[in-house]
Amino acid sequence: MVDLKAKPFYLNEEDVKWVKDTISEMTIEEKIGQLFITRIHGDLDDPNNQEIIKKYHVGGIRYASKSSEEIYNFIKDMQSASKIPLLAAANCDNGGDGACTDGTFIASGAMCEASESEEVAYNAGLVSGREEAALGVNWNFDPCVDILYNWRNTIVNTRAYGNTPEKVIKYTSAYLEGLKDNEVGEVAACVKHFPGDGVEERDQHLVLGINDFEPKKWDNTFGKVYKHHIDNGLMSIMAGHIAMPEYQKQLNPELTEQEIMPATLAPELLNDLLRDKLGFNGLIVTDASHMLGMTAAMPRKDYVPGAIAAGCDMFLFFNDKEEDFQFMLDGYKNGVITDQRLNEALERILGLKAAVNLHKKAEKNELMPAEDKLDIIGQDEHHQMAAEAADKAITLVKDSLGQLPITPETHPRIKLYYLYGELGGIYNSDTSSRDRIITELEKAGFEVDLNEGESRDKGKIMEYRDKYDAAFVFADVRGYAQQNNYRIKWKSPMDNEVPWYAAEIPTVFVSLNYTNHYLDVPMIKTFINAHGNTSEVIRQTIEKIMGKSEFKGSYNENVWCDTWEARR
Repeated sequence: MVDLKAKPFYLNEEDVKWVKDTISEMTIEEKIGQLFITRIHGDLDDPNNQEIIKKYHVGGIRYASKSSEEIYNFIKDMQSASKIPLLAAANCDNGGDGACTDGTFIASGAMCEASESEEVAYNAGLVSGREEAALGVNWNFDPCVDILYNWRNTIVNTRAYGNTPEKVIKYTSAYLEGLKDNEVGEVAACVKHFPGDGVEERDQHLVLGINDFEPKKWDNTFGKVYKHHIDNGLMSIMAGHIAMPEYQKQLNPELTEQEIMPATLAPELLNDLLRDKLGFNGLIVTDASHMLGMTAAMPRKDYVPGAIAAGCDMFLFFNDKEEDFQFMLDGYKNGVITDQRLNEALERILGLKAAVNLHKKAEKNELMPAEDKLDIIGQDEHHQMAAEAADKAITLVKDSLGQLPITPETHPRIKLYYLYGELGGIYNSDTSSRDRIITELEKAGFEVDLNEGESRDKGKIMEYRDKYDAAFVFADVRGYAQQNNYRIKWKSPMDNEVPWYAAEIPTVFVSLNYTNHYLDVPMIKTFINAHGNTSEVIRQTIEKIMGKSEFKGSYNENVWCDTWEARR
């Protein structure tokens, strides 16, 4: 039995009674449905979406990002279709832009670290909470509390708040304070990805993640972070598809190598470590169930109920709704999920809903905020916070030749090279930032000639030197789950965009996303991590290149990529 009066739920007698009574009145199908969080990929206006809620009795929803108005109406429809109030979740890594397409980007985890400002992290949490709550979202799958020990890792490169546990605790605590202080609506936080990403370079979307820290080292790093947040009342944790072999073998010496599972399927990590040793009483949700770190572990018919049996309380995303629902139901009927385990999961699911007062709001028909709250999204105050974050975080890593400042008066003619990553993916480089870069450079007074790439022809070197005063390389490399990590990929073999020109004219490299590009461009002696691709970040980066304002951001040792040439 779960103590719902204790941390982190703190429910009173009336709230506990609602949880118990609601569970007792459920059919077994309704109980099984509560374990699932479904994701709606397509048309949010599709009336079949409401039928999914009614047929499968799901406990929570996620959605494909759309405009604020579309999402507000979608969540409203889903809540009206559900017998029990839904947990409506969003991923707000950087601000409200994670909740809707017109939300406000404030700062990524890497940007918060670079700013050395708890205020920036607080504002990222505050705006995340305000803008998602205005939509009817009540559960935030953030912040990311991974620690970026491995500079090659790009899955948490921008989401991690630092390369030490102290930094991660400092900035994620500020983010969580901001999230809690939002005055629009209650939003439960969910930190991720237990037991911790950032040690290796690979991506659990494509392989089983490995955290190879031995127990004492883990206790003093990732364990320190989780213990801090648990002690401070964290409501939920996302378990990653990450194994921790050394710790798992200590917790259960009888485990064979083949029996070591990701945390989502590992009772020794979820129960012995997270619940018993670290004292976590809140809700555990799996990371997305389509990721290979989970799907390659065992057949789906086994890991769907297996995740709940191992200690997770909710299962993130259907593959096929009918099939997965049946897998879970069969797992219960076959004894994989015991009555006790099912009841504990349900108590935590409904306990979380009660902790953010969904049951009381439902009684008053107030599950959705007033529609005029949507005006909060993208308001001037939030854009001012974004501007302040950019000013504090944009980082000059190196200018070893003293090439800055570069202004329209000293270097009017700019050759622009634009690098992008994966096109057509989930979180892809859509090249829209290219237009913003050109617009801001021209507004500043530069003459811009965009290099189209896809040619090996450089032309005559002296003509190039006569034609251009400086070269700017802007890299907006983004990608997600199509390869284990992301690096600069030139448009063609020995393309004329590779930095041969760095020895010919002053050359500045600006990363708008990942912080580890120096591995591939160490020959460029002026290197900037701007940490964002919004117009605000791009404009301020150009102003700093021109010397109109100072670079204030900081960097950690990961920026050098263990490369001698990058430092010189």
